[in-house]
Amino acid sequence: MKRISASPHVHSSMDIRKSMLFVIIALVPSCLWGIYAFGLRALIVLAVSTVSAVLCEYLLGLIDRKNTTGDLSAVVTGLLIGMNMPPQIPLYIPVIAACFAIFVVKWTFGGLGCNWMNPALAGRVFVFFSFTTSMNAFSAPRALAADTLASATPLSAVKTAISSGVQHLDYEGVLSSLGHSCTPLAQSIGSALGISPYTVDAFIGNVGGCIGEVSALLLIAGGVFLIASKVITWHIPVVYLASFSLLSWVFGGVRAGDGLFAGEVLMPLFTGGLMLGAFFMATDWVTTPTTKKGEVIFAAGCGFFTFLIRYFGSLAEGVSLAIILMNILTPTIDRFVRPRKFGYVKPVREAKKK
Repeated sequence: MKRISASPHVHSSMDIRKSMLFVIIALVPSCLWGIYAFGLRALIVLAVSTVSAVLCEYLLGLIDRKNTTGDLSAVVTGLLIGMNMPPQIPLYIPVIAACFAIFVVKWTFGGLGCNWMNPALAGRVFVFFSFTTSMNAFSAPRALAADTLASATPLSAVKTAISSGVQHLDYEGVLSSLGHSCTPLAQSIGSALGISPYTVDAFIGNVGGCIGEVSALLLIAGGVFLIASKVITWHIPVVYLASFSLLSWVFGGVRAGDGLFAGEVLMPLFTGGLMLGAFFMATDWVTTPTTKKGEVIFAAGCGFFTFLIRYFGSLAEGVSLAIILMNILTPTIDRFVRPRKFGYVKPVREAKKK
């Protein structure tokens, strides 16, 4: 005679540790590319942030007598924080970000499953506004020429051009005028496909930026792996990227005087932390809606706020803030799109008597 336990009945072998391991595997290619592009310093930053997150969680576990380091969630948090750091960042900054993420955002709210926003994003945003200069000091990847401008990413360069009142925004012209060059491979592929070589370099990962966000190709590959492994679903990343792309195409040219339906799509899509955020941080189980309809609303909101901050705000990047804003709205989304109870019949109001 079989013994049946109380509900809920779990019909999957995918536990927390295994899902976190899959996320780590999906992140490894982007991390390796960051180490290749920016050198040994990138490896040190990744190691420091990861070790800091794990050590912080271990020490906090001694206080409440819970050993949670074995579920690998702290490893994922630390790794994501390191991937969101510039390569030459002072090492105390990823340490502060990791400790803030684990202690303030995760532990004080009850640990894994109780945090109200993504811990890695919270740590990144905290140090971004606390150490703005260091968080905006980027290095050029080794594949580019030595005279390439190292202090500006494509997003920040375009943002500066828009703020200065440029008419008819030309991504290729803006980047080349600021000293950005393209690799020979990108020039060959761009010529063959009829697209800008800067777009090709952004897709491959030969641009300045944070350690783990520069290669859109490897981030997409990691995201597809997570979808195929059923760790995440396609709804949030696809709707997030699609809504941002649509808004960029329709309204992206307004600030530069190009009018509607004249905005660039590929370059904004492949640069910044958009791919990293869409596949690895906006899909956090804890801080996203519990229904498919809710996920679609959540992702569309992420796309809208990312577009709004990037094109009309004062910051060049808006992914982290956009996801956190939607994390705040997650309970409200769940409230209005929660499924109706099985067998529930909506009461019919009696007609008013004359």
